[in-house]
Amino acid sequence: MAENAAARATSEQTAKTGAPYRADQVGSLLRPARVKEARKKHYEDKSLSAEELKEVEDEEIARAVRSQESIGMPAVTDGEFRRSFWHYDFLEGLDGIELYQKDEGISFHGANLRPYYPAVTGKVDFSGHPMLEHFTYLAGTARAQPKISIPAPSAAHFRTKPEDITFPAYKDDLEALFSDLTAAYRKAVQAFYDAGCRYIQLDEVFIVYLCDPKIREDVKARGLDPDWLIRQYAKMIDGAVSGRPADMVSAMHLCRGNFRSTWVAEGGYDPAADILFNDIDIDIYFMEYDSERAGGLQPLSALPKGNKRVMPGFITTKTGDLEDIEVIKRRFDEAGKYADLGQLGIAPQCGFSSTEEGNLLSEDDQWRKLELVVKVAESVWGGVDR
Repeated sequence: MAENAAARATSEQTAKTGAPYRADQVGSLLRPARVKEARKKHYEDKSLSAEELKEVEDEEIARAVRSQESIGMPAVTDGEFRRSFWHYDFLEGLDGIELYQKDEGISFHGANLRPYYPAVTGKVDFSGHPMLEHFTYLAGTARAQPKISIPAPSAAHFRTKPEDITFPAYKDDLEALFSDLTAAYRKAVQAFYDAGCRYIQLDEVFIVYLCDPKIREDVKARGLDPDWLIRQYAKMIDGAVSGRPADMVSAMHLCRGNFRSTWVAEGGYDPAADILFNDIDIDIYFMEYDSERAGGLQPLSALPKGNKRVMPGFITTKTGDLEDIEVIKRRFDEAGKYADLGQLGIAPQCGFSSTEEGNLLSEDDQWRKLELVVKVAESVWGGVDR
């Protein structure tokens, strides 16, 4: 791990790649009405072909990329316009994992997710994925650096009910499942690299869930040690990305749930901070910090000196209220007590649309938030680049 990390720190290609930046974003964008309508016609009404849906998605993704570039975002995404969920669409494309519907969805504070869940029905592996083509299209339409976001491997375990792990080799051996997930993700990271990706992000929300005292008790009631699970999830992420090529930048997004502007977990990063920063070969950390639910900034003191970067999410995606830039700058003054300002940047706290329903703000609100990200970077560091 150390050898690969050192190579990335000195690689000329890493500099050409661009990331890490001072201004960045998590990934998802509110789905345009045209995309929502086309997806409904295809998946529900069956009145639009797959080719016609792709044409609409292509056009709207290209338009969203231009909008991101026009406000100065140095890294762009496809907004996850081709996805229904931030995690399930990727997981369903892995070998051995299926998605199915139940009677009741996961409860957030104020809303219930659509009742879909993964099931592990066979040996988990990676033999190809539709999102490779999705990235290729994004890269072909972007002038700024294209970034792909995929769920961290923990999503395949935390969101799968124990009774839905039916593959015999995993039923009584979680470490066998974790080992195969790690290997599958390592193949996925390499496949995205081979497709031209030089900036990949793993969305890891469940380590942060395990910092919530109530969720920790729920996990214990299932017969699992939450601290052991944090270490296992971290080990999977590190195993997935630590062998990546020297010119590939990796990121991790951390939050406490985001569906229709609601949330699941609360509690600071303290139980996991040292593991997150020191046991995982990740370059960039997107950390939710838009409410008291995220706790204080003290966990940033675990960030090691060097090239790692934290993007504190002082700008919320849950409401359209625009933050005061002076208040954000004061928060950076506080963050500077615990981490070197040179190792920090700014990004929104989460994506704007973790599922296709989207958060409760307008597209204009969304673009104003991203413009503010750029303005903060220019004010604090003199620009969006390194």
